[in-house]
Amino acid sequence: MKRHLESLLLGALESLRAGGTLECAPPSSLTIERTRDKKHGDFACNVAMLLAKPARRKPRDIAELIVGSLPASERVAKVEIAGPGFINFHMTAEAARAIVGDILAAGEAYGRSTVGKGQKVMVEFVSANPTGPLHVGHGRGAAYGAVVSDLLEAAGFEVHREYYVNDAGRQMDILATSVWLRYLELAGEAFAFPANGYKGDYIWDIAATLHRENGDEYRHPEAVLFEGVPDDEPVGGDKEAHIDGLIARAKELLGPVTYRKVFDLALDDILGDIRQDLGEFGVTYQEWFSERSLTEDGTVDRAIEKLQAAGHIYEQEGALWFRSTAFGDEKDRVVVRDNGAKTYFASDIAYHMHKLERGFDRLIDIWGADHHGYVPRVKAAIEAMGGDPAKLDVLLVQFAILYRGGEKAQMSTRSGEFVTLRELRDEVGSDAARFFYVMRKCEQHLDFDLDLAKSQSNDNPMYYIQYAHARVCSVMRQLGEKGLDRDHARGAAGLGRLDESHEEALFTSLAKYPEVVEAAALNHEPHQVAHYLRELANDFHAYYNAHPFLVDDVELRDARLNLIEATRQVLANGLRLLGVSAPETM
Repeated sequence: MKRHLESLLLGALESLRAGGTLECAPPSSLTIERTRDKKHGDFACNVAMLLAKPARRKPRDIAELIVGSLPASERVAKVEIAGPGFINFHMTAEAARAIVGDILAAGEAYGRSTVGKGQKVMVEFVSANPTGPLHVGHGRGAAYGAVVSDLLEAAGFEVHREYYVNDAGRQMDILATSVWLRYLELAGEAFAFPANGYKGDYIWDIAATLHRENGDEYRHPEAVLFEGVPDDEPVGGDKEAHIDGLIARAKELLGPVTYRKVFDLALDDILGDIRQDLGEFGVTYQEWFSERSLTEDGTVDRAIEKLQAAGHIYEQEGALWFRSTAFGDEKDRVVVRDNGAKTYFASDIAYHMHKLERGFDRLIDIWGADHHGYVPRVKAAIEAMGGDPAKLDVLLVQFAILYRGGEKAQMSTRSGEFVTLRELRDEVGSDAARFFYVMRKCEQHLDFDLDLAKSQSNDNPMYYIQYAHARVCSVMRQLGEKGLDRDHARGAAGLGRLDESHEEALFTSLAKYPEVVEAAALNHEPHQVAHYLRELANDFHAYYNAHPFLVDDVELRDARLNLIEATRQVLANGLRLLGVSAPETM
C-alpha cells in the first residue's frame, strides 16, 4: 500500500512541477508511515514539510497543492491535511480486505520486494577460528547472519554468504601443537600439559586418530621436547612464551611436512565438524574462504605493497606499520613484525581488498562484540587502498549467555569447558535456538532461557506463533472431516462481510508484513520479523477465540477461511525467513 501511495504522491508532484506551480524537485525518498491513531487515517506523509524550505512556501500551502493534484485511486477513501502540513490518507475498506487476495495469489512470494535489485552484497558471518566446536555464542552470530542474509535476499539483493576460515596464524599453531602433545601422551610420554594449550576432549579425539593412523612414528621423548623451552606459568614462567617455545620445538622435531600433516588433520577435523553443525542448524554458505590462501597466492604481499606505494606504510624498529591514525584509528597498526611474520591484521587487510576486487557493492561483516576495536582499523585500510569505507558495514553481535536450571554456564574454548551449539540444539531444538537468538537486537546482550525455550506455553513466543499456524491447519482439516466444501472465489466475494474488530485487526496486520520485511532487511534487524509474527499470532488467537469459522453461512465461512488461510501463509513466510519450521500439528 505504501508503494501505491508513493506513486500517487510522486504523480502529483510531477504534475505540479510540469505545470510550473511547484518548481522544486521532489525529495529523493518519501516517508510514508502508518498512523498511530486511526482518527488520523491509515497513513501519513510529511513531504510538504520537506519541500517547504526549497519551495519557500508554507508546508500547509504545499500540502493543499499536492492533495489537489493527487490522481484518483479506488483504494483511497479520503485525504486530509493535518497539523502543520501532514497529508493523511484514509484507505477504503475494500483496499484493506484486498490484501487477502494478494497474499493468496502470491503465496510464498508475499512479502518479497525488489528494493535491492541489482546490488551485490557479501555477508561474512560466524568465521570462528577452527580451534574447537562452535559454542552457543557462535550460534547467535550464525542465526543472526543467516537471517540477515535471507532478509536481504527477500528484499531483492543478490547475496553471497561467506565463512572466513582462519586456517593460519598462532592460534592454529597452538591447536596443532596441542594435538601433538596429546598424541605424545597416548604414545606413553608423561609431562605437564601447557597451561595455554587447548584442553577439550575433542583434542584427545584428534590425537587418537593421529596415533591410530601413525603409531609411535611421531614420538619424541619428553626430555627432547622441552629443550630450550621457557618455563610454564604454574612453575613461575610465562605461559605465552612457553607455548610459543613448544610450537617452535614441534615444528623443529616434526619437520615441515609432518607438522603440516598434524596441522591439517586438526584443521580438517574441526572444520568438518563446524560445517556439519552449521548445516544441521540451517546455515549454509556459497564459499568457505581460506585465510591461508591469501598468503599462498601473494594477496597479503600485494595488499602491503599497495599501502606502501600509497605512502601509508612506515618502518620502525624492524617492523612495518600501517599509518591508520591518518584515517581516524586510535593508533597505528603493525602489519609485519620485526621477525618478518605478517600479522593477522595484514591478512584482514588483504581479505577486504580481495572482497572489493570481487565486485561487491556492499560488504557486511558480522563479528562478535569483542571485535569492536577492529572496525576503525579495517575501514582505515579500505580507505588507504583507495576504496570506499562506507561500503563496509560491521554488525556486532553481543554475547549469548545460557542459563540452565538457573545457573549460568561458563564458556571457554581453550579450557574445553563450554556449551556447544550442538548441545543447545539437542536440548531445545534448532527451531527454538534460531528464534531465540534473533528475538533481540544483535547489539543487546541475550540471556538464553532454556526453560522458556522448551516450554509449550503462550509465554514462549516461538511456540505461540507456531501454534497459530497449526491452528489454521487444524481448522482446514476439520473442514474436510465434516465433509464441507470450500470455494475460494465465493470467499473472496464475501470478504466485504468481514467487519468484526478482530477481522479488521488481521487485515491491518497482514498488510504490514512486506513493510516489516523490507525494514528488517535494510536495517539488518531480524527481531522486527520475530516481534511482528508474535503480534500477528496474537491477533489470530484472539480471532480464533472470539468467532467460529466453520459456520453454516457458506459465504461467511469461505470468507473467514480465506482470511485465516492468508494469515497462515504470512506466518509460514515469516517463520521461513527466521529459519524456523511452520508445523501443521502441535
